[in-house]
Amino acid sequence: MGTPRDSREDQVADVVDRLHEEYPDTTISLEFSNRLELLIAVILSAQCTDERVNTVTADLFEKYDGPEDYAAVDQDELAEDLNSVTYYNNKAGYIREACTKMIEDHDGEVPDTMSELTDLPGVGRKTANVVLQHGHDVVEGIVVDTHVQRLTRRLGITEEKRPEAIEEDLMPVVPESEWQDFTHLMISHGRAVCSARNPDCGECVVEDLCPSSKLDHGTDLASGEAW
Repeated sequence: MGTPRDSREDQVADVVDRLHEEYPDTTISLEFSNRLELLIAVILSAQCTDERVNTVTADLFEKYDGPEDYAAVDQDELAEDLNSVTYYNNKAGYIREACTKMIEDHDGEVPDTMSELTDLPGVGRKTANVVLQHGHDVVEGIVVDTHVQRLTRRLGITEEKRPEAIEEDLMPVVPESEWQDFTHLMISHGRAVCSARNPDCGECVVEDLCPSSKLDHGTDLASGEAW
């Protein structure tokens, strides 16, 4: 049945207010200095920690300057430069192909629309949302990463499972002014307190709003299921 819309909106408002107090300076943790670097960092971050990505890109962004460099480099060389991130061969291919397409179709610039971004190899809606928000100051949706997916389901804000379905379900109940911050608040709280396997409910500032709290419902998360 899910939670009624009005009560979901009230719950989201309470969650957002409390998490803003807990994490007042939360923002994107990937390190970049331009839109291309942001796009590449986000592609690399899929199923990989931002900390690892930042370590890799510190050298990567010194070696390559502009989409032409990435498009021209040999696939094996770029893959070797990325070999400490997950799926580095695939990601090397995506980066080379995306940069080639940007050169051919966008004068070497990172596109500024959802449709053009998602038309690039290796770029789905989540990646496009991040690039739009932090590269172009355009907020069209809510970035749904693993933390957002896990926490919104644990909190009972959504019952959806697929990231795009979760985003569609969240957008009507999260104020549009909070769409960007909502993701970062979820990520900060997921990292600090509400981890996948060992959520620290006793230290959680939204525990009383959470139907999955171990303090009240010991069977919900006791198995350590990582949603």
